[in-house]
Amino acid sequence: MQDDKSSMTPQHVGIIMDGNRRWANERGLSHLEGHKVALNRLQDIIQTSVENDVPYLTAWAWSTKNWKRNKEFIEGIIWLFREQLKPGGVFDQAIEKGAMLRQIGSLEGFPKDVQDRAFEYFNRKPNEVKIVVNVALGYEGRDELMRAYKKMVDDGVTSDEIDADMVSGYLDTAGQPDVDLVIRTGGDHRTSGFMIWQAADAEYYFTQTLMPDFGASEYQEALRDYAGRERRLGGDSKKY
Repeated sequence: MQDDKSSMTPQHVGIIMDGNRRWANERGLSHLEGHKVALNRLQDIIQTSVENDVPYLTAWAWSTKNWKRNKEFIEGIIWLFREQLKPGGVFDQAIEKGAMLRQIGSLEGFPKDVQDRAFEYFNRKPNEVKIVVNVALGYEGRDELMRAYKKMVDDGVTSDEIDADMVSGYLDTAGQPDVDLVIRTGGDHRTSGFMIWQAADAEYYFTQTLMPDFGASEYQEALRDYAGRERRLGGDSKKY
């Protein structure tokens, strides 16, 4: 095992935030309340990431598939993001703690006022950048790849010019390291199209804990689990 702390620390963690509705059902609360509590949990995850020197974090908060849910629920989610994209909201607090926020995915479907607020908060630089946090809104991995390919076509890229580095440069996370660790809360053991390209060589950590209950201690356990794994990546094994 390497002694260097950086070798034990993922450079990019992705979180599939699942289990919000089940958490709410168990408590007789609205599904919206489950999503609200889950968003607030991001504060713990961001702070713990900073304390463990994790420089990049991606949180999948809203899938393109979620637009298929009932109108009342969607209106509630829009209201929730509208409320959180205000002074004192979860995103404002994250910036105050040193998070450089980035939105990945497509905001198409959100009202213009929410898109405008998102653009403001996801382009605001904190006084001291301690971590880059991608908030995946209107996101799905296949959709991201299709948008990337379309941009390459629009830019006149020829087939001979396309390589892995070029594709990475057209993704929403251009310039960022690939994902080392993907955490999925809520008990399901599937990727659901999360960061198909960036997480190709990632380690996966599945937990039964529902996202609204996934706090600093649970996240710390996931990081410890990652540090004890052996990664081969096509070559000799490497234990972190």
